[in-house]
Amino acid sequence: MKTLPAVSIIGWSGAGKTTLVERLVPELRSRGLRVGVVKHSSDAHPLHRAGSDTARFEQGGAALVAFATPAGVQLSVSDAPEQALLPLLERFRDRVDVVLVEGWKDGPLPKLEVWREDHGPLLASTRSDVLAVVTDEPRLPEGAPTGLLRFGTTELPGLAEFITRLARGQTHES
Repeated sequence: MKTLPAVSIIGWSGAGKTTLVERLVPELRSRGLRVGVVKHSSDAHPLHRAGSDTARFEQGGAALVAFATPAGVQLSVSDAPEQALLPLLERFRDRVDVVLVEGWKDGPLPKLEVWREDHGPLLASTRSDVLAVVTDEPRLPEGAPTGLLRFGTTELPGLAEFITRLARGQTHES
């Protein structure tokens, strides 16, 4: 069985990852894709408000804690959460066609880098899993991998088409 298509949107803090994901979701939906989004953080943010019932369940050792309301369900897994993410997402393959993971630059997924020269060096220069760079810079810096795809931040339809092809198992050559 083919794995659920997912891509990490990586970049330095403030480069525009969140803005890009916010803009990509409706663009991908307009192409008929059901889109899932995961916000990844390397910081240990509390998932449950201190003193809440769910925080007490988690502190008691529950491996899985969910908070369900009429608006939806929020689920947290405390045991090796990064290793649990992809198998958990696979369970939702009947509900989504592609998952955008904001962040997780050290994760196992293919990546799109949002890059601004004044925010730090190009991550793609040292990572072979970066498929494309999204930037307003007129060109990529010296040392960028040869043949690395580049999309301007206003080239949303082209980037959405690229992600759509990835989700459908096509390469950019097909």
